Amino acid sequence: MFKRGSGAAGDGFARILANTGWLLGGKGVGAVLSLTYLAIVTRTLGVEDFGRFALVLSAANVIKTLVSFDSWQIVVRYGQPHLTNGNGDALNRVLRFCILIDLASAVAGGLIAAAIILLFGDLLELGPGMGWQVWLFCMVMMITIRSSPTGVLRLFDRFDSAAFAETMIPVGRMIGAAVALAILPSITGFLIAWAFSELLCAISYWYLALKVGRGRIGNWRAGRALAARTENPGIIGFLTATNLQTSLSSIGQQVAVLIVGAFVGPTGAGLYRLANQLANSLTKISSLLSRSIFVELSRTSSHGKEALSALFRRTNRLALVAGAVIIGLILTIGHPLLGLIAGHEFLPAYPLLLMLGVAACIDLIGVSYRPLLMATDRAGLSLRITFVSTLLLLGLQSALLPLYSTRGAAMANIIASLAGFAMMGLASRRAMATNI
Repeated sequence: MFKRGSGAAGDGFARILANTGWLLGGKGVGAVLSLTYLAIVTRTLGVEDFGRFALVLSAANVIKTLVSFDSWQIVVRYGQPHLTNGNGDALNRVLRFCILIDLASAVAGGLIAAAIILLFGDLLELGPGMGWQVWLFCMVMMITIRSSPTGVLRLFDRFDSAAFAETMIPVGRMIGAAVALAILPSITGFLIAWAFSELLCAISYWYLALKVGRGRIGNWRAGRALAARTENPGIIGFLTATNLQTSLSSIGQQVAVLIVGAFVGPTGAGLYRLANQLANSLTKISSLLSRSIFVELSRTSSHGKEALSALFRRTNRLALVAGAVIIGLILTIGHPLLGLIAGHEFLPAYPLLLMLGVAACIDLIGVSYRPLLMATDRAGLSLRITFVSTLLLLGLQSALLPLYSTRGAAMANIIASLAGFAMMGLASRRAMATNI
């Protein structure tokens, strides 16, 4: 067992590997199931209806990421000192503060979804009678925001429990897709399946978080939740920066699908969405590493520059190797995998898969940059870089789509990823040079 809070680079790196291993184990199950349910959906709906389905999912995800906060980072960042000091009640107030934020986000998301459907339903080509269904799906996405229980599990190093809860998404989708195929093989049926999986995952997260935290997260009636603002200096600024940064990063990718749909219609959006989803599946290790790295860098930052630098270098080397391996996988198995999953009519998406895979691997290689900036109180700088790179992505897509269609959109991803990598890398190296 590693001693909590040791701060040693070797111990921190070992925990990163162990925690990422747990997350990868869950994602490994999810990856296998996702190939199956993606095959069911694409082959059942066809290119055009899958494009409409993709537009609905992207619109819902845009709203969710716009209003939701990465409150798990708040639980880890500000809960860690209270946990170390044995102040469970203060930790509980941080947790309740994050829950209030998640609830407010759900209300805001529902209102925004209703407005978008009323004002822009025709642009999404939802079809007659689909508005209510899409709104209900969006509401399920809003009420299943599960960032707070995720923070509890990561605070207590229960990445194994988080991995189990996360597998409920692909398990729920697989079950739901099979039922939809048998009973209601339509966009409506698959929306119900996706909503079911979100509910199943949220219930699992909360059950496990409350079980793990029992007796360690204080009294649920100890003081007012809003007192966390004064007890934890800087929490509002950190909260705002993490929300804007996560929203910009996620929205950049989801809005890209909507932009493609606006320029080339549902068919092009469907091809782009499928390629993007497969590329992200192959590079899922990026987000998994980022979660593990943030937790360890937050702990190690208080143990001096040498330990932090050593851990940072080791995570960079690991990300570089992983990126190279995944690029090789896309080159060797990408084309046959695409045909196997979606069928012959989706093969035109392979060049998109290749380019989006390269962009995602660039992000993977720089995966430790953002966690370092967040852990060393440079959230504002990280936010500014994310804003610039997202603006660059959307601007390039708008410029290149009319010239090169969906391939132009994919090229925009590569250029924006390179720019973000360069800016984040420079900022991280300056942070290490002036550390703390």
